[in-house]
Formats: sequence, structure tokens, C-alpha cells
Amino acid sequence: MNDGPSMTTAGAPEGHRSGFVSFVGRPNAGKSTLTNALVGSKVVITSNKPQTTRTVVRGIVHRPDAQLILVDTPGLHRPRTLLGERLNDLVMTTWAEVDVVAVCFPANEKIGPGDTFIVNELAKVKRTTKIAIATKTDLATPEQIAEHLLAITELGRRTNTEWAEVIPVSSVSGDQIDLLADLLVSHLPEGPQLYPDGDLTDAPEEILVAELIREAALEGVRDELPHSIAVVVEEMGLREGRDESKPLLDIYASLYVERDSQKGIMIGHKGARLREVGKAARQQIEALLGTPVYLDLHIKIAKDWQRDPRQLRKLGF
Repeated sequence: MNDGPSMTTAGAPEGHRSGFVSFVGRPNAGKSTLTNALVGSKVVITSNKPQTTRTVVRGIVHRPDAQLILVDTPGLHRPRTLLGERLNDLVMTTWAEVDVVAVCFPANEKIGPGDTFIVNELAKVKRTTKIAIATKTDLATPEQIAEHLLAITELGRRTNTEWAEVIPVSSVSGDQIDLLADLLVSHLPEGPQLYPDGDLTDAPEEILVAELIREAALEGVRDELPHSIAVVVEEMGLREGRDESKPLLDIYASLYVERDSQKGIMIGHKGARLREVGKAARQQIEALLGTPVYLDLHIKIAKDWQRDPRQLRKLGF
């Protein structure tokens, strides 16, 4: 065995565990915030708008005894568009390939038909270990949390789903996050590191940048817009001819919406909204990449892109 660290043959101490965990749940169940809390760095965009996550972004937790790779899938929902169907297919494929599926149930909301739909779908995946997580416990009383845990157990019974663990956590306060990491690791197979030390995600930087721009664009827009925003990073590279001690990363990106009216909303009065989005996105990108950034954003219209296979391909779905 090669002693030098590489993708799959890094020397691992006896008993070292490594594997993949997928967080699932209906939209806005706290999956992305939980990924970020476990990794300890912002690798997944979060927003209080449903259907924020579209790409399978992996967060990587490095420990002396284990490497925990978190797969963040889109929220599973009854699809209304071709985009919706593709996102659901992505979720089902992911579940069959990971070691553990952890279902997130927000503690401040009752278990509903959406949760039942997901757990019923999950019941079809036989071999994968299943864990239930009560998220957002900082928003619920101890009595509500106790009731919620009973309801999760009952849902497992009703759907013939055997929960290997049921655990309440809060990503915001950090409550029980370390315990959750320990529980997830305990269900992984023994094996070497799968990613080099220091990697937090395997998503290309362009995808992370596009996601941060989309997150900034989602802040404070009206409800009709979130599903209709897609971001493509057209060009990204260090500006030539600059002193090495003063690098500047040029990023040219297009924000795609479906209609003229949405374009107007995104630009805002005299371009004020687009400037705000650019400023917020630039600060997040600089924090992530540690380099000063020049960000050039343009709004484009891709008519009804969520229903058009050709446009979906072009936008990366």
C-alpha cells in the first residue's frame, strides 16, 4: 500500500471509518444548515426559500478516526415540472449509493404528507441504514420536541422503516451536533480516507460560486421568483498582469430568469437590487476563496427553462 496520501489509498489508522451520508427531507427541513454545521464551513447555500439546493454538493468532515462525506440532495417533492422530475431522480439515485440516509424533520413543524411521501419512497431502498433527525430544536419547546420524536417513531412504524437512530439537534445553537457526527460515523464501514486532508467539498469552485450568487439573489425576493433563478458562471480566472501579492479574481456570471417581469424584479429600481445582490455575493465568494473578487453579473431570460429539456441541459440539469 502506498504511504503517500492519495484519493483512495491514504494510510488509515486501524478502525478508521469512511463513507457517505445523505441528508434528505422535504424542502426547507434544515439539511443544508446541518451540513454546514457539521463541516464547520459554509459549503452549501442556505435560504429560507424551498428548493434552494439543486446540485449534489458534498461536505467533508475530517476526523482522526473517520472521514464523513455528506451528500446534500435537493428536497424531494411531488414534481410539477421536468426540472422537478430530474431533481427527484437525482435523490433516488443518491440514496441507493450512500451508506446512511438521514431524514430531517423540523421540530417546529408537525409531520405532514410531504414527510410521509419521502419516508415511503425511502422504504423502497432496502440496504441503506436510515437515521431520523429532528432539526431546528432551538425553535421548539421541550414538550414539542418530545411529541415530535414520538411522531417520527410512529411514522417509521407506519411505513415499515426501521430507524437505526432518532436524534434531536439544532444547527443554529450547535446542540447535539457532535453527538450526531459520532452516531453517523458509527454506521460507516471501516476504510481509508477517500479525500485528501483539508478538502471541505468536491464541488468545483465554479459551482460553489454560482450557488453563492443564487443564494444572494434569493434573499428578499418575492415568492414567485426562487424556482425561476439559475446561475451560470461564464468565465472565472485571475486577472493577468497583476502583482502576485495583489491578486484579483474576475468572475463573469449570468442570472437566468424565465420572464421579463422577473428580470425587472431582479434588476430593481435603477439597478439597485442587482447591485445589492452583487455586493452580497462578492463578500461571500471572497470569504470562501480568500481572494479579492471582481464580479460582473448580467440578467438573462431563458423562457420557461424549467420545462424545456434543451434549456435544462444548457443550465446544467
